[in-house]
Amino acid sequence: MEDIKIYRGKVNNKVVVIGGGTGLSTMLRGLKKLPIDITAIVAVSDDGGGSGMIRSDLGILPPGDIRNCILALSNAEPTMTELLRYRFQDGNLKGQSFGNLFLAAMNGISMSFSQAVLKMCKILSVNGQVLPVTEEDVNLKGIFNDQSSIIGESKISEYIKKTGKKLDHVELIPENPKALDDALEEIRKAKMIILGPGSLYTSIIPNLLVNGISEAIRKSSAKKVYIANVMTQQGETEGYTLSDHISALHKHSFEDIIEYCLVNNRKGEEIYLEKYRLEGAEPVIIDDDKFTDSNIKFIKKDFLNEGGNYLRHDPRKLADVIYELLTEN
Repeated sequence: MEDIKIYRGKVNNKVVVIGGGTGLSTMLRGLKKLPIDITAIVAVSDDGGGSGMIRSDLGILPPGDIRNCILALSNAEPTMTELLRYRFQDGNLKGQSFGNLFLAAMNGISMSFSQAVLKMCKILSVNGQVLPVTEEDVNLKGIFNDQSSIIGESKISEYIKKTGKKLDHVELIPENPKALDDALEEIRKAKMIILGPGSLYTSIIPNLLVNGISEAIRKSSAKKVYIANVMTQQGETEGYTLSDHISALHKHSFEDIIEYCLVNNRKGEEIYLEKYRLEGAEPVIIDDDKFTDSNIKFIKKDFLNEGGNYLRHDPRKLADVIYELLTEN
């Protein structure tokens, strides 16, 4: 990421980003170059992969998405970063990330999970802070168009792939878990609140269902930004247009949660698009004409990364536009 612009000067503004998954950590690598105060508020309903294993074995919150955000904002030595990204190749720990184990160990010597995250941030010289949205043990419940349901974030996608049913909405179990006080305070102090990018139903929306989060965003005078996904996601948002994504956010929170929407308008190379089609994914269709009566301002630009095997946001391009929005009068 050496080509990311390094911004000069002081901008005394706090930016709060809300989400989870790969999309959020990708964006944070660009934002940490800005002269701003960054707080990442991260969903904790993941129950799959290495995070799910640790959650089940040790009874702690899933560490994976939080670990990725910490590493994205870290200024630690390259060897330390490489170590925390290392995944074991053999034995009972095969596939497990050392960073997950590190955070689990931190939790063991801390008063709370959020304190463990804070300590890890200090050790890795994080530019900003990372917070779990809640410290309660929550699970995600998917409710489908025929009113059937399934519990478990990792099970929702597989259920959709198996049955072909459409997801109507999601809920947290238990309902209305208490938000982390620090997360609410950071939202109250924010000059800009960013949702996404990331999986709509499993990375972004779970945060909005935590008691107090949506209301804090509603009351905030900050600029509210949604970064739309580049591609639809198999087992979650097949066939979704941009308006479908926004409508889902409204359904799970409130109508004015988005003030600005950043949308990629460059088509990816066909060689990559074909790979996504084989996985049941397509570029998100931009149908902002459905919001002619809305106050949402759509910023349509080329936000795609260059090279790589996936069509993802370029953190530098996102950072450029976010900085312009943040500093404009």
